[in-house]
Amino acid sequence: MSGTHADALISRQVRRLETLLEDRGVVVGAALDEMLDAFLSGATPLNGARVVARAWTDPAYKERLLADGTTAVTELGFSAGGVQPQRLRVVENTEGTHNVVVCTLCSCYPVRLLGPSPSWYKSEAYRSRVVREPLEVLREFGVELPSTVAVTVWDSSAETRYLVLPRRPAGTEALAEEELAGLVTRNGLIGTGVL
Repeated sequence: MSGTHADALISRQVRRLETLLEDRGVVVGAALDEMLDAFLSGATPLNGARVVARAWTDPAYKERLLADGTTAVTELGFSAGGVQPQRLRVVENTEGTHNVVVCTLCSCYPVRLLGPSPSWYKSEAYRSRVVREPLEVLREFGVELPSTVAVTVWDSSAETRYLVLPRRPAGTEALAEEELAGLVTRNGLIGTGVL
């Protein structure tokens, strides 16, 4: 099944569920639209980039972020979850470790910090292949890692979401936090990029 066809099928199923909920009086369509709009209005990869830039410039914040991501992101006004609370675990790329995130069952993802998930993240191909052959998948994203770097794949769930803390690039010591945030990409926050 192609990605476009699968997305169309999922869209029809979601619309059918919405119709059933509306017909039974569980939810009003306009209210549901308002809730979704409010939820997504502040959802952007810039939020995750701000979290990373703060961690790069504030060692105490970085320590709190790695120890308890859920609480640390609230310091910057963000939440890890949506309707249901989720635990946010932040995993750090180092000289010897590269982290990549997937949700093998569906597409669990910290929307508030990364914006709506890209179509490739939801695809069955990504979800199955990154677990079996992470180095090959990373190469397809343009990430070439030395053979000395271990790749760890983290599987998100309804209860726990992951965010990758990329390595701070060399030569950026003079950059302000806002400038550093501008270097961080959504792919870097998922691990399919280095920044």
